Amino acid sequence: MLLIEILKAIVLGIVQGITEWLPVSSTGHMILFDEFMVLDATPEFKEMFFVVIQLASILAVILIYFHKLNPFSPSKDKDQKKETWNIWLKVMVGVVPAGIIGLLFDDMINQYFFNWITVSITLIIYGIAFIVIEKRNKKLEPQIVTWKDLTYKIALIIGFFQVLALIPGTSRSGATIIGAILIGTARPIAAEYSFFMSIPIMMGASLLKIIGFGFDFTSAELIILFAGCLVSFVVSILAIKFLMTYIRRHDFSSFGWYRIIIGIIVIGYFWIIG
Repeated sequence: MLLIEILKAIVLGIVQGITEWLPVSSTGHMILFDEFMVLDATPEFKEMFFVVIQLASILAVILIYFHKLNPFSPSKDKDQKKETWNIWLKVMVGVVPAGIIGLLFDDMINQYFFNWITVSITLIIYGIAFIVIEKRNKKLEPQIVTWKDLTYKIALIIGFFQVLALIPGTSRSGATIIGAILIGTARPIAAEYSFFMSIPIMMGASLLKIIGFGFDFTSAELIILFAGCLVSFVVSILAIKFLMTYIRRHDFSSFGWYRIIIGIIVIGYFWIIG
């Protein structure tokens, strides 16, 4: 029944909207949820669906940070517009490594790494990394506390960390935030840079998936896709605002423990069912 598939899309939209921005891996969670809540659709549509609802999450970033990311804003003076262009240039520098590696190895990654084993292992590994890094950072003061402090060289280094996120379960925000914190970036700047880098990456990936799928949607597929995207967009707004408030008072250790627990549960579940 179409209603059941719409409800599945809504649940998947909620999961996507939350996990895209929290450093717990949206792709990993989507793969795992697909094990238990399978959309009654063609494999091609499902692959496209999981990418395009991520685009809906990206639109939430654009909405929230529209003024900050708009170099044409009439309320900005010349220096502020210049700084906005610098932010965009730093974003473009940062996405180059993942963009190149992703294009070259996309098919191989999809074939060999999109499975629960990879997801559970990477959830645990990066969960441990978050805890260790945050424990280390308690004794250190961040050196990069404004966008002006984030140089093009640092932007590129963080971009190489984003390459790690091509493996499901890693988390794009998690990989970039870990990398940024390791080289002395304050959490709010690290989180924002992670958000902004996702814009060109996910727009490009979504465009490629839609072109690859074609525009020959059935009415049911359009309804399912719209439901998932709308929910993902709304939930993403809430998740982004929550995260930016949370990290001003807390570190990322709690997300590390969450990743470890979920990873262990997944391994236990699939081990039990054989």
